Amino acid sequence: MSAPLIVLGVRRSGTTLLRVILDRSPGIAIPDETFFIPQLVHRHRGTVDPESFLDDLRRFPRLAAWGLSADDLASRLRRDLSIGEAISAVFDAHASSRGKPRWGDKTPMYMRNLGLLDRLFPDAQYVHLIRDGRDAALAFLDMPEDVVTKTWAHPRDPAGFAREWRVEVADARGLGRRVGSSRYLEVRYEDLVAETEGVVRSICDFAGLPFEPAMLEYAGALDVSAKPHQQRLLQPPTRGVRDWRTQMSPGDARAFEAIAGDLLAELGYELLDPGSARPGPRAGMTLAWYRARIGAYNAAAYALQRSPLWRRRHPRLL
Repeated sequence: MSAPLIVLGVRRSGTTLLRVILDRSPGIAIPDETFFIPQLVHRHRGTVDPESFLDDLRRFPRLAAWGLSADDLASRLRRDLSIGEAISAVFDAHASSRGKPRWGDKTPMYMRNLGLLDRLFPDAQYVHLIRDGRDAALAFLDMPEDVVTKTWAHPRDPAGFAREWRVEVADARGLGRRVGSSRYLEVRYEDLVAETEGVVRSICDFAGLPFEPAMLEYAGALDVSAKPHQQRLLQPPTRGVRDWRTQMSPGDARAFEAIAGDLLAELGYELLDPGSARPGPRAGMTLAWYRARIGAYNAAAYALQRSPLWRRRHPRLL
């Protein structure tokens, strides 16, 4: 099985743009967001039972959208596969259906499951796309109401998004320190849109992927009619689409920096309030509260996914 390339990034950090570009390489297939990896892991422990695993696969809309049949997937499953190997087999089936030798993934939700990803795919490579969190907050909070499912862990203001951005970026950088430079590459969104070809070439060199100029010619080649939050993909990479300096109120910018100013400064981003580079005790408390909240949300999801109710809520599609 091929070693995956996983694109990491907080929501609204440009990961869809990067996915679209990399997916146009002849060396890799990176589908749209999958969401199903943690669910499969929670439902199957140790070596997988192919029949039970395949029954779950039939219930995921993303797999149905890939156009794979149950037989396509069943032929790649064996009783001695670990859950990581079984999930890799599913992605390999998708890559093979597109004539690609390697698979990847881009699902920002998995920023909450970095340890799980590393255990499942010990040879995976990671490209972490980082965007100024204040610009990402503007983009996230401007998303249409019906695009994002709002849960009780959903950020509703710049300070709420700052907690998510601060924790997830720091955790992904921590993963990078653990796995080393041969498996982790950090890329700035601002560089990607300003020097697209150079940045994409550097990613291809890192991942051992063939680069082709056509990878950058995605504008006009995508159908985003059903995705109002992705209309920028109809244009080439554009600088300055979001600018917190002119589009975010000083109060919101300071609220964001009070929580994440230290990490913004560490990454070299300009601060409205330079004093926020030294966070006070309240920042630590609010980040601890956020981690506890996400932990509770994940625990509730785990309990549901382990229960018989999960299959009732997810009817067969394949």
